[in-house]
Amino acid sequence: MRLQDIGYQIRQARIARELTQAQLANAAKVSRTTLNQLENGLFPDLGIKKLWAILDQVGLALAIQPAEKTAAPDFVRMACTTANVSYRDSLSEDELIRALLTGKIPTGRRPHFRTLLDEATPTLLQGLAEEVGRWTKPGRLEKNLGMIAKEINSKREIGEWLKTA
Repeated sequence: MRLQDIGYQIRQARIARELTQAQLANAAKVSRTTLNQLENGLFPDLGIKKLWAILDQVGLALAIQPAEKTAAPDFVRMACTTANVSYRDSLSEDELIRALLTGKIPTGRRPHFRTLLDEATPTLLQGLAEEVGRWTKPGRLEKNLGMIAKEINSKREIGEWLKTA
């Protein structure tokens, strides 16, 4: 499970309890900015005590269990593999996710994004958009992908494969 998945579950639980971000942040003794970044998949790291405090306030728990071998493909990992195939320096999964959530390409990673957007299969790109799109507001991922495609002068129209994302 990625930190973005945890942030998404926290957002859903907070909304179900009709709490604002400010209310939850205050109750968990974290800043609203920290909570906002966590919910939007942008917080780089969060201490376990802070995470427990937030989870406790929304009635969620973190459990340790044996790892399951899932049949669902990991589109983020596959996208990174595709993006990195021709380059010595690798685009990390965290860099890819952050770029898709913010619309900002990390320094030195433009070629990786050009390879990904121009050469990956539509199925891979759709799966990536669906996987990462769960962690942000509707429409934001599409907007960010459009900005990234424009910045790298992608040969492929985003709308060609984003229809189902």
